[in-house]
Amino acid sequence: MSIDPTARIHASALVEAGAVIGPECEIGPFAVIGPEVTLGRGVVIKSHAVVTGWTSVGDGTVVFPFAVLGEVPQDLKYQGERTRAEIGARCRIREGATVNTGTTGGGGVTRVGDDCLLMTGAHVGHDATVGNRVILANQAAVAGHCVLGDEVIVGGLSGIHQWVRVGRGAIIGAVTMVTNDVIPFGLVQAPRGELDGLNLVGLKRRGVERSEITALRAAYQMLAQGEGAFQDRARRLAEETESPHVREVVDFILSASDRSFLTPR
Repeated sequence: MSIDPTARIHASALVEAGAVIGPECEIGPFAVIGPEVTLGRGVVIKSHAVVTGWTSVGDGTVVFPFAVLGEVPQDLKYQGERTRAEIGARCRIREGATVNTGTTGGGGVTRVGDDCLLMTGAHVGHDATVGNRVILANQAAVAGHCVLGDEVIVGGLSGIHQWVRVGRGAIIGAVTMVTNDVIPFGLVQAPRGELDGLNLVGLKRRGVERSEITALRAAYQMLAQGEGAFQDRARRLAEETESPHVREVVDFILSASDRSFLTPR
């Protein structure tokens, strides 16, 4: 066990032998820290939270009551292999949220990036990769093997099907089931998720230039109404565009995927 002398640990907390507790950490009453856990500088684990398994938590992250990080995967194929979970810096893991470790068949690691917000009851399944500055609203669920790019927002009570990719800057509306890949900067809504435009509000908030937004809107129209199959339209865009944002969308569409795509209505 390695506990930095500046860490503050409540007398009722359980920190198991082998855990590494970094400087200026705070561990609240009745919290449980497992023997293979590493907490970075200034991590706060509030009362009744559990961090277990082979799990690392980045500097400045706050874990709220009854959240559980690093428990075993919800996968019947899992047979106790030693897999891990990695949580980035400055995240906020709210009450009852869960992040499972990976599986051998999925690469063995579940990752959550920096500056993420997992609201009450949010779930990140085994082998998922969640980018930086991602928001999972209340009770949102990300299934196993999913990949969420940076700055994705998933609305409350929404679910992302296993193996689905969600591109950077996309937004998923509340109470939405997403079963296919979502292009970067896409807007998805309706109970059975439909690609319904671009996340224009998010683009403007991030200060994307007007010319880039205009290029994205034109590209979206071509993907929606152009001739040929969806990927054929993307290939034509790849030959024509000079916009880095459009190029990101095209590269996403033309890259390998385990699912099909949500296509423009």
